[in-house]
Amino acid sequence: MAKLGELLVKSRLITPEQLQKALEKQRAEGGKIGSILVELGYISEQQLVEFLSKHFGVPSVNLERVTISEELIKLIPADVARKYMIIPISKAGAKLTVAITDPTNVFALDDIKFMTGYNVDPVVASERQLKAAIEKYYGTTHSVELRKVMEDLSEEEEDFDALEVLEESEEIDVDALEEESEEAPVVRLVNLILTDAIKRGASDIHIEPYEKDYRVRYRIDGVLYEMMRPPIKLKEAITSRIKIMSKLDIAEKRLPQDGRIKIKTRIGGKLKDLDFRVSVCPTIFGEKIVLRLLDKDNLMLDLTKLGFEPESLERFERAILKPYGMVLVTGPTGSGKTNTLYSALSRINTPEVNIMTAEDPVEFNLHGINQVQMKEQIGLNFAAALRSFLRQDPNIILVGEIRDFETAEVAIKAALTGHLVLSTLHTNDAPSTVTRLMNMGIEPFLVATSVHLVVAQRLVRRICTKCKVPLELPRKSLIKIGFSREDAQTVKLFKGKGCDTCSNTGYKGRVALFEVMEIDDEIREMILAGATALELRKAARDKGMITLRESGLIKIKAGITTVEEVVRETVL
Repeated sequence: MAKLGELLVKSRLITPEQLQKALEKQRAEGGKIGSILVELGYISEQQLVEFLSKHFGVPSVNLERVTISEELIKLIPADVARKYMIIPISKAGAKLTVAITDPTNVFALDDIKFMTGYNVDPVVASERQLKAAIEKYYGTTHSVELRKVMEDLSEEEEDFDALEVLEESEEIDVDALEEESEEAPVVRLVNLILTDAIKRGASDIHIEPYEKDYRVRYRIDGVLYEMMRPPIKLKEAITSRIKIMSKLDIAEKRLPQDGRIKIKTRIGGKLKDLDFRVSVCPTIFGEKIVLRLLDKDNLMLDLTKLGFEPESLERFERAILKPYGMVLVTGPTGSGKTNTLYSALSRINTPEVNIMTAEDPVEFNLHGINQVQMKEQIGLNFAAALRSFLRQDPNIILVGEIRDFETAEVAIKAALTGHLVLSTLHTNDAPSTVTRLMNMGIEPFLVATSVHLVVAQRLVRRICTKCKVPLELPRKSLIKIGFSREDAQTVKLFKGKGCDTCSNTGYKGRVALFEVMEIDDEIREMILAGATALELRKAARDKGMITLRESGLIKIKAGITTVEEVVRETVL
């Protein structure tokens, strides 16, 4: 390809010095000279494509504006497309038009002609666009393998529809189930489901049986997407395979079961240890399985990166650095409470303090922290663990969740006797947490003296930075959701139009919205006087508390998330 460099020098598109530097980089790192020149900024992608087109008398194509049918994609296998950096774009009669980076590559064109039986006409496209098109239409190597497994399974499924099982036998042949679950296609399929979920950044995998079909969904950035529908005849084999991997009882189909799978896999050339928390629940058409992916690399332990506004973070840090008292984090399931608490613990975890946690389940192992897994069946619940902790000379205690009066009572006593207690509750906002504790049976004077701070939080999806575009909305709508008239005039809105990076959703990753209510002397007096959640909310706002909706509006103004996400997760 040095010849291409010389041609570009001759055409005065690059200088001899630039070619020399590009050749040095090619010798050191490999790659094509054209791509290296573009990467170094010596020539634009468009200039290179136009030059190749003009020089070799071959038309050029912008692949971003081309839609390729599945029928065409099937003509050239994925490995061949990647090997030659080539993709079919149209077909007319006996002629097949292909996009390629190097139109002089006669070996590639002859191979395609022999393979397809068509006369091949090349057009020139940039390497970046070709890579993106191959990724889009053929998927990753992993996706191709997944499709192949699904095709193999579908072929084995012939004549299956002719038989419909209406009643399931009560007798379970465990040996037969084990044998089925160890069959190669089933093992491959389960492995691929797990690794595909990891690659797509899923937090949960849902494997769901219905009367006549079977589906697999991934939760990505808080939203479920259907990914595949395996043959229904594999329902028992897949369930048994996952149960064996998570050391559950494959013969027990009537009761819910919980387990854990630990795997080691290579992602992006790097070996990773991953945990899946497995929950099996019997439904009327079989056992539904939910696997929660616990990836330590996704655990954000930096408080400054979670989404706190500066003044809210200052209040939160002030509370967790106190030697005693209670800090509560509230919100629905899946709102990131555990992450916030783990971040708080990592902030205050030093060799001088003894930190003990009671969790159900322990999601991540944190160095230097004594974590205890709850086991209700043997009487080890939050209240029992807390009582035991108080005999272990702790400085800081984390209680996974305050679910009942007993746990709340012991936690409050711990907070009043010189311990810092962190915990979670399920409430809609920060002020209603106070009334929730009193509804549990805790006396107002105990709540007022023990609770130092309450945080309410929600997770919203971040706009994908790769496909972020401006958006116009009527000013009236912006005022309606909480923007001031001045802000509604000046705020710049964005959305993601959808790209390969975000799987065409327009969103990539999530950020938290926070409402932080500090319990100062005035609010303590109000709690003792029996103030309602609304009165507490008004007083906290007068003292500068940022509500969940206001936290969302700040993130809309910063171009981090969209109006739809904030409206979906918060109320005015």
